Amino acid sequence: MKSMRGLCVVVVVVVVFSVVQAGFGEAEEEKVLSVDHRVVETNYGLSSPNPLLMVPLTLIKGADAKGAVCLDGTLPGYHLHPGFGSGANSWLIQLEGGGWCNSIRNCVYRKTTRRGSSKFMEKQIPFTGILSDKPEENPDFYNWNRVKLRYCDGASFSGDGQDEASQLYFRGQRIWLAGMEELMARECTSLDQCSSFWMLRRRFGINSTL
Repeated sequence: MKSMRGLCVVVVVVVVFSVVQAGFGEAEEEKVLSVDHRVVETNYGLSSPNPLLMVPLTLIKGADAKGAVCLDGTLPGYHLHPGFGSGANSWLIQLEGGGWCNSIRNCVYRKTTRRGSSKFMEKQIPFTGILSDKPEENPDFYNWNRVKLRYCDGASFSGDGQDEASQLYFRGQRIWLAGMEELMARECTSLDQCSSFWMLRRRFGINSTL
């Protein structure tokens, strides 16, 4: 059997989910979001002696036609910083965490936050730690294509339903598939690279055509 030619894309998925406990309501979530914003302002301010890599938000165009939408029906999104050198054809994909909304009331509230709508997501975020482009901070993956897929479905990228009465869309599985399809398509620029793309496509169960 002939060996597959071309460079296979290496995909590392880092899952950072946390589960929302029963009783975690609007006030508690708002407090967490407020603290998170203060941390960003404190640690990622422009006055920092070591400027951070700020990566813009990209919305997945056409995802709504596939039913891949956030809780409120807006387009999902991701942040991507291209790789270079020996890491140009390798990918690290981080799935954003944030817990679940555990009731219709909480999910309706979440639609008004970045955890449920891309309308409220930051337009750019800092890439630090495992997403950093600094070899001293991230020696293994600093030059890979590094992605943060934003979490806005309320159920850890696993749902595929909706609540029509509350206009809630639990489409996490579709968001995951739409995101992987778009990112893997970036590698399909030659016949050899397409071979690797189709292999990954089968692995992740992506059946739609590009």
